[in-house]
Amino acid sequence: MSPMHWHSRVWCGTLIDCPRIGQVRIRENQTVVVNQFGFIESVEGGPQTEEVLRARYPNSNIQILSPGCFLFPAFCDLHLHAPQFLYQGTGLHLPLMQWLEKYAFKAEERIDADPELARRTYTCLAKRLKEHGTGTVLLFGTIKERSNLILAEVMQSEGIRAFVGKLSMDKSSSKTYVEPSPTASLEAAKNFVETVRSLNTEGPKLVEPVITPRFVPTCSDELLDGLGKLAKDENVRIQSHLAEARDQVNWVERERGKPDIDVFDAHGLLTPRTIQAHCTFLGPACFDRLHDRGTAIAHCPLSNAYFSSQPFKLREALDFGVKVGLGTDIAGGYSIDIMNSMRTSVLVSRMREGQRTESLLVPSGPPVEEGESVSIDWKDSLYLATRGGAVSLGLPENAGRFEVGSPFDAQLIQLFDGSTQEGVGPLDFIDGVPNESAISEEMLEKWWCIGDMRNRIELWVQGRKCYERRQ
Repeated sequence: MSPMHWHSRVWCGTLIDCPRIGQVRIRENQTVVVNQFGFIESVEGGPQTEEVLRARYPNSNIQILSPGCFLFPAFCDLHLHAPQFLYQGTGLHLPLMQWLEKYAFKAEERIDADPELARRTYTCLAKRLKEHGTGTVLLFGTIKERSNLILAEVMQSEGIRAFVGKLSMDKSSSKTYVEPSPTASLEAAKNFVETVRSLNTEGPKLVEPVITPRFVPTCSDELLDGLGKLAKDENVRIQSHLAEARDQVNWVERERGKPDIDVFDAHGLLTPRTIQAHCTFLGPACFDRLHDRGTAIAHCPLSNAYFSSQPFKLREALDFGVKVGLGTDIAGGYSIDIMNSMRTSVLVSRMREGQRTESLLVPSGPPVEEGESVSIDWKDSLYLATRGGAVSLGLPENAGRFEVGSPFDAQLIQLFDGSTQEGVGPLDFIDGVPNESAISEEMLEKWWCIGDMRNRIELWVQGRKCYERRQ
C-alpha cells in the first residue's frame, strides 16, 4: 500500500510559527500531513480543494481551516510547581525564603499526605494548562514518589507532554518536609526515574522523569554530587533554581562560601540537559558559562517581579547565545497562562530599556547607540513561548515550529468568524477584516496583546487532540 494511504490526519490552511528569534512566519494555503505517530510528514504550499485532498489522502482525516483560523505551535511552560497550584493566586506578599516556609512547603506536604488531593489538584492543573494552550510543561513535584507518579499518570492521560521532577532535598528550613539523608534521597530519585520510564501507556508516551534538586539551600554537596552522576549515567534532564532572589543568593554565599552557579557546576549539574529557572542575579560571565555548558534558562518574569529585587537580563542572555524559554512559575507567578508570561517579558524588557536610556540622558553622557537596546518585542516572546521552549528542552529537531519531522503540537486559533467577519472573544476589528481570509501581522499582534482562551478552539499534542473548546 502506498504511504499516502495510512496518514492519520491532513490539515489545510494558514500556518503561523516562529522559526527563529524575532521572526514570525505566516504561510497561507499550506497542507500539513501528520502520520500515525503524531509527527509531521510533509508541509506543502498551494491552495487545495477538499475534493483533491480526499482523492489524494483517501484514508485520512482531513480538516480545512475556516477563514479567520490558523494553526500555531502549542506553548511550552519551562517552570511550574504542580503542587503549588493548590494555592495559585494567593500569598505573594513575603520574600522568597519566608514564602517557601509559610506556603510552598505546607502545600507540598499536604499533597504528599493525601493521594486524592493530589489527583484532584493535578487533574484541575491539566485542564487549565490545556485551556491556555500549553502542550508541553516542565514540572516540579514533591518529595514523595507516590504523589509524583500520580502527577505523571494524570499528565499522560490528559495528553500533555510533561517532564516530571521528584524533588530532591535533604536539607530544609521545615523539619517535617525533608528527606532523611543524601543516600535516601538519591535512592528515591533513581527509583523514580526507573518507574516513570517503565510506565505503560496507551498511544505515545508523553511523560519523562527529571532530576530535580530544589535549589542549593535544600541540598547537601553529597546529594548534589550524586544527582549529577545519576543524571549523567541515566541521561536524564535536570531542573532547579539559580540565582533567583537576594535572600536566596545571600543564603548560599553564607552557607557555601560561593555563588550557587559554582555549586551546581562543581557537581556536574550544568549540562545541555539542564534548565535553570530565573537567573536574575547572573551577568555576562555567567551567561557565557551557561552557553558553554549548553544549559538553558526558564524566564519567569511575573514571579521575578514578586521575589527578585532585579529583573532577568533577558536580552543579554540571548545575545550570549543562551537557550531561553518562558515559565509561569506557579505559584510564585499567579497566572498559568503563558500569554501572560509573554506579555510580562516584553513589559519588563521595555522598562529595563527605558531605565537604560534615561541613565544616558545627561548633557555629558554618550548618545544611545543603535543595537544596544535591552528590550524584546512581541515576536521575540512568541518564539520564547514555542520554539525557544522546545530547544531548551531538547525536543526533536524541528519541534516548536511546523516543519517535517516535528511532533504535531499545535493549537487551533480563531481571530474572526469567516462568515460574519466579526472578531472572536475579546477581539474587535472596527474597520473590518482587510482581507476575507488572510491573517496579517497586525491581527496576530492584536491576538498576542488581548487574545484569550476564547480564541483557542483546539489543542493537539503529538498528533492527538487533547482539548476542544466548549461552545
